[in-house]
Amino acid sequence: MATIADVAKRAGLSRATVSRVLNNHPNVTEDKKRLVREAMESLNYVPNTTAQRLRNQKTDTIAILVPVLTNPFFAYLLEAMDMVATKNHLQLLICQTRYSKQKELDFLELLRTKQVDGLILTSYENEWKLIEPFSAFGPMVLCNEYERDTKVPIIRMDQFEASYIGTRHLIEQGHERIACTCGDKSNLAKDRHAGYLKALTEYGLKAHKDWIFSNVFDMEDGKRVLRTILNLKEAPTAVFTGSDQVAAGMIMAAKALGKRVPDDIAIIGFDDQPIARVVEPSLTTIGQPIEELGKTAMEVMIDLISFKEDAKHQEILLPYDLVIRESTMSKLKSISK
Repeated sequence: MATIADVAKRAGLSRATVSRVLNNHPNVTEDKKRLVREAMESLNYVPNTTAQRLRNQKTDTIAILVPVLTNPFFAYLLEAMDMVATKNHLQLLICQTRYSKQKELDFLELLRTKQVDGLILTSYENEWKLIEPFSAFGPMVLCNEYERDTKVPIIRMDQFEASYIGTRHLIEQGHERIACTCGDKSNLAKDRHAGYLKALTEYGLKAHKDWIFSNVFDMEDGKRVLRTILNLKEAPTAVFTGSDQVAAGMIMAAKALGKRVPDDIAIIGFDDQPIARVVEPSLTTIGQPIEELGKTAMEVMIDLISFKEDAKHQEILLPYDLVIRESTMSKLKSISK
């Protein structure tokens, strides 16, 4: 087992400096902190005082990593998790990464140092090969976001199929020029994009690169992208978005520009958040089972903690709805899948 002396040697620093880093001493440079963290990771080092104090002690705390708290999707997801946690006398430690790779790694250290009993990731920024080794220090669950080759349990919905169904709905309303917005380079975003492309290909339609927008997350992004779309020489007549927040921003921008939804441009959202029902016109959207996602993830985590079993491959797929409202057509109906 590695010692603090080993860490100091690997980092090229004194034991005193390493000790100051471990105790969060303010007068240590960021460069030295980085060297110590890298040495600890390479040696698989856990501070002895923490390990001895917590080795056989439960914290009754589950860490939840979310990218942003301002997105209602994650707020509802956390609320569902908390309901199950509270019933089981557990508390949540909410960790907002703000899409930072370093913050994510810092929060993962909570599992390594036994400061939490388990950890749930609702998204992740680093390559999975950097994240999965932390599962050796305690239970880890993926909720919403997913990785194709891992032993970590996954709770999600079929993003590919839902995106295909949503895009197909727009095509069936007569649209041939359809734009698509998505988030980052995650598997979730990739599958949504692939579902969109499948629908276009199936109907013999082309996907123009100018109609595909990445890193689109919130209302302001939606307003910006809608303005860009309407200024294109060959402007799309419909947009498949990856978020109700983005879609709502687009509707607001369209109104400000004197455009009618869905007559001038049809818009479909994703999640079926409350805003989808109150925005005018009401928003066609993909209804995600957010509450069930959160509850199931926490139930799986509790089972892992209670039975102290090694994580096995487990993937739970939850259903979705295509909820049709006014932003794509006036006749209202709901198609469940």
